[in-house]
Formats: sequence, C-alpha cells, structure tokens
Amino acid sequence: MSVTDINYDRTMGRWEPKSRERLEQAALALYGERGFEQTTVTEIAKRAGLTERTFFRHFADKREVLFGGSGMLQELFTTAVAAAPAGTTPIDAIGRALDVVAELFEQRHESARQRQAVIAANAELQERELIKLARLGAALADALRRRDVPEPAASLAAEAGIAVFKIAFERWIADPGQPDLGQLMRQSLDELKAVTAGE
Repeated sequence: MSVTDINYDRTMGRWEPKSRERLEQAALALYGERGFEQTTVTEIAKRAGLTERTFFRHFADKREVLFGGSGMLQELFTTAVAAAPAGTTPIDAIGRALDVVAELFEQRHESARQRQAVIAANAELQERELIKLARLGAALADALRRRDVPEPAASLAAEAGIAVFKIAFERWIADPGQPDLGQLMRQSLDELKAVTAGE
C-alpha cells in the first residue's frame, strides 16, 4: 500500500491524499458551471469530497485557487534565467526560461484553458492576473540584474519576455490545434527579435 492509498476518516480532520489537486479541479469545474462570483468555498469543498477546513489549509480564499501557483511560476522563470550559461544574452536567457515554463504548462493544458476562461469572465480576476504578470516581470528583471545586465536592458528584456509569454500563451489556449506552447513561445520570441532587428 502506498501513501496515496491511505484514506483517513474525514470526520476526524485527517490528511486526505491529493487534497489540493482535488480542490483545484472542483473549483475550476464549478467556476466554469456557475461562475466565479456565484461559487462558494463550501461548494468547492463539497464537490472535492473534503471539508472547508481542508480548503483553507491549502488556500486563503477562492481566488487563490487560480493564483496559488504564481510563486512557483516565478521561481521557475528566475531559476532558469540564473542557470543560463555565462555570456548568454539577456533575451536568450529569457528564452531559456520560457522553454522551462512551457514544459510545465504542456502537462496542464486543460486546466490552464479552464483557468483562463474564468479569469477572462471577471474584471477583478483580470486585474489580479495583470498584477501577477507585473510582479513576474519585476522578478525577471531582478534576475537579469543579478547576472550583471545593466538597466534599462534588464527591464526591457524582462518585459519583452512577459509579452512573449502572454501572447504565446493566449494563442495556445485559444486554439487546441496550435503547436505546443514551447514552439509558440520560440516563434514569438523569434518574431520579436526580427522586429527589434528591423527585419
């Protein structure tokens, strides 16, 4: 018997396997069916077969189901930039980070599509998404500065990387027939390089 096979009694408030994933799946399904505003934490927990207490162990509120992975995404981006070989140009260091992030999202296409649909339907969530992207851009610029990239080059490369990420991600979400996200990001980055080179 593996650890994930253990199923403790819910009434005792014990550990439940894959609670976070179950809550995320339940929330996305309910947000899609009923809308973000109309869905309650109680309904999310019930759909997941868990308690509200378990929900709040994983998320501060129902918005965090959509934004709880922001820290991990930022860490992936900045770690990949830091790991780029010495001498890598700022934009190519960002490109390496985009490749790493694309691999993560490829495994989550359907949940990423559901999440984006929920955010697109709610102005408050759209604002929160923009704040997340701004923080990500600032973290990328900081990672580049730690590589001794001067300003304004660090901020310009970071913001360009966020634009590439956003545009490629939107294309990938909008059309399931699109190539993989990594390919879309590389294409977008190549197009950006061509534009800035005046080609």
